[in-house]
Amino acid sequence: MILTAEEVKKIAYLARLGIEHQDIESYTQDLSNVLDLMQQMGKTGTEGVLPMAHPMDQVQRLRQDLVTESNGRQNFQAVAPLVEEGLYLVPKVIE
Repeated sequence: MILTAEEVKKIAYLARLGIEHQDIESYTQDLSNVLDLMQQMGKTGTEGVLPMAHPMDQVQRLRQDLVTESNGRQNFQAVAPLVEEGLYLVPKVIE
């Protein structure tokens, strides 16, 4: 697909990109090449190809789900200004 200079200017305007006048031909050629590549890739047969999240067949290492810290809620709430039934009490900010 071949883009014109006017189409590139319109794309740049819509994307809010500032392109110098002398660079428009270069952008026109580069964007046309990218669109040609997309057309070629669109013609590639993908029947029977399973979707994948990563090109490498890897498995994520998982850690064991173990408790590593003790419950320190009583220590934290001991220094809090107001606590009631295990909850912190704060001033009302929305009326």
